[in-house]
Amino acid sequence: MKTVAYHNLGCKVNAYEMDAMIESLRQHGYQIVPFEEKADIYIINTCTVTNIADRKSRQMLHRAKKANPKGIVVAVGCYVQADTQAVEADNAVDLLIGNNRKKDLVEILENYMDGVMQESVIDIHHTSEYEQMQITSTAEHTRAYIKIQDGCNQFCTYCMIPYARGRVRCREKKSVLEEIKGLVAAGYKEFVLTGIHISSYGMEELLFLIQEIDMIEGVERIRLGSLEPRIITEDFTKELSALTHLCPHFHLSLQSGCDSVLKRMNRHYTTEEYLKGVWLLRKYFDNPAITTDVIVGFPGETELEFDITRKFVEVVEFYEMHIFKYSKRRGTKAAMMPEQVSEEIKIHRSNVLQAIEQQHSKAFRASYIGKNKQVLLEEKRVLAGKEYWIGHTKEYVKVACEAQDKMLENQLITGKIKGFFQDDILLM
Repeated sequence: MKTVAYHNLGCKVNAYEMDAMIESLRQHGYQIVPFEEKADIYIINTCTVTNIADRKSRQMLHRAKKANPKGIVVAVGCYVQADTQAVEADNAVDLLIGNNRKKDLVEILENYMDGVMQESVIDIHHTSEYEQMQITSTAEHTRAYIKIQDGCNQFCTYCMIPYARGRVRCREKKSVLEEIKGLVAAGYKEFVLTGIHISSYGMEELLFLIQEIDMIEGVERIRLGSLEPRIITEDFTKELSALTHLCPHFHLSLQSGCDSVLKRMNRHYTTEEYLKGVWLLRKYFDNPAITTDVIVGFPGETELEFDITRKFVEVVEFYEMHIFKYSKRRGTKAAMMPEQVSEEIKIHRSNVLQAIEQQHSKAFRASYIGKNKQVLLEEKRVLAGKEYWIGHTKEYVKVACEAQDKMLENQLITGKIKGFFQDDILLM
C-alpha cells in the first residue's frame, strides 16, 4: 500500500478540491499520512493568487522532495496552471496536474507510475466543462464547504485567477443537492456555498439552489461565500430573508471605497451601488454580519482617494474587514501601472483601516451581549486554564461556553451571551 502526504494552499475552493482528491485516493487503496512523515507520494495543491503564494507553493514542493528524494512529488492546481513552464523546469516536481484535471488525479498518477504520460494540464481558457468532484466528508467535522462554481470572467486588473481558473463554469443543481444530502446523512449541519465567483451562478439560479437546500431535512445552517454587490437586489434579499436556515452573514467584496480606484481595478460596481446593497441587507435582516476585503496602496491611490475609502468604511461599519496591502502580481495589468505606492505608505494605510476594523468589530460583538443566541459548537479548547467548547453564532461570531462532561461537538445550543471572554470571543 503506497502512502500519500498532502498539503493544501489557498482558498476554500482549493480546500474542497483537496478533500475530494484525498477521498478518491483513499477509495483506491492509498494510505494517507501526515505531511511530516516520509511518504511515497506528495500532493501539493498550489495557489497563485499572489507572488507570495507562488513562492509558498515552490517552498512546499521543495520541502516534499527533500523529505523523500525518491518520492513522487505532484504539483497540482493554480500555480501549475498559471506558470506551467516554471513548474516543469523545477527539479523538485515529478508530475504536474492543472485545474480541471484534479478529478483525474488517481488515473494520471497511476499511469505515471506505469511509465505512461498523459495530458495533465489543459488550455483552461477554452473549456466549458465544470469539473465534477464530490465529497462525503471534510477535514472539518461540523461545517462543509460545497463548491458550486468555478472560473471568473471579471478580469480585475490586479488578479491572476481568471488566467488560472478559466471562464465561468457552474455545477448542476442536482449534483449540489445530492452531495449535501449525503453530508447531512454523515452528520454535517452547516454548509457554505463556495466558488471562485459564485455570483456568476446567476441571481435566480443561485436563489433557487439556496431555497432547495433550505428545504433539505437536517440542514441547520447555510452560508454564502463572497458575493458581488450587484447581486444584492431588493427581490433577491427579500427572498433570502424568508429562508429558515440561511445565516445572516454576508461577505460583500469591496476592495476600495473610492470610485476612481474601483475603475482602475476594473471592478464592476460603484460605491453607491455597494452602499445600496448594505442598506438592503440591513433592511431585511436583523443586525446581519457584513464582512469585506479591502486593498490599500493600489497603483495611483492618492491620499485623497485613500481618505475617501477610510470615510466609506467608517460609514458602513463592517463586522470584519480583511485588509491587504497591494502586491504586484506579475502578468496582471496593475503590475504595469504607473505611480506604484511605496511599502511605507501601504503599511500606514493598512494600520489606519485595521484600527477602524477592530473598533467596529468589537462594537458588533458587543451588540450581542445580553441576547439569546444559537451556537454551533465545533471544538474543545483550554483557555485560561479551563476547558471550553468553542463555536459560532449564525452571524459567525465566536462564542465560548464552559465544557461539560458530555460530548458537545457538532451540537446546537442556545443561551444568553454574558460578555467578552477574550477580544474576539464572547462567553455564553
